[in-house]
Amino acid sequence: MSTGNKLWRFSKPQWLNSTTTRTTGIYAAGALFSLGLFFFIDAATYSHSAKNGGDVHVQFVDWVPGICSALGMLVINLVEKSRLSADSYSYSGTGVAWKARLVLFLGFALMAGGLAGSVTVLVLKYVVRRYTFPTLYFGVANVIANSLVMLSSVILWIAQNMEEDYTYNLAL
Repeated sequence: MSTGNKLWRFSKPQWLNSTTTRTTGIYAAGALFSLGLFFFIDAATYSHSAKNGGDVHVQFVDWVPGICSALGMLVINLVEKSRLSADSYSYSGTGVAWKARLVLFLGFALMAGGLAGSVTVLVLKYVVRRYTFPTLYFGVANVIANSLVMLSSVILWIAQNMEEDYTYNLAL
C-alpha cells in the first residue's frame, strides 16, 4: 500500500460510494429537518393553545433563529463540493473557489447564528425569568429544532456531494 499520495493510513470504505448510502443520508437529513420543524411547531401551537396556562407565548423573537437556520441550510446546500477546489481553468471566471468558500462560510455562519440565537432566547426569555416546564419547553424546543436543522444540513450537504462511481463529470 503506497502511502505517499494519501493523507490517512486507511482508505475510504467502499460503502461510502454507494447509492444506498447517499439515498440513506438524504432521507436521514429530511427526517432530522422535519423532526426539528415538528418540535418548533409543536411548541408554537402549544404556547397559543388553551392548555397553556401561562402568559408566555412563542413570538416573532422565537422564530428568528429558526429562520436564520433555514436560510443557512438553503445557502449551504446551494454550494457544490467541486466548486470549493475549482481552479480558474475549469469554470468560467476567476476566483470561483474562494467565492464558493465565502458563500459556504456565510451559510454556516447563518446556521451558527441561528443556534446561538435560540440558546440566547432560551436563556434570556425562559431561564433568567425562572420559568418551569411546560413553559421552559418553548425555549428548549427552539434549541432542539435549530440543532436538528444544523445537523440535517451537514448530513444533506455531505450526502449530496458524495462522489459516485457511476456518475460522469463532463466538462466542455
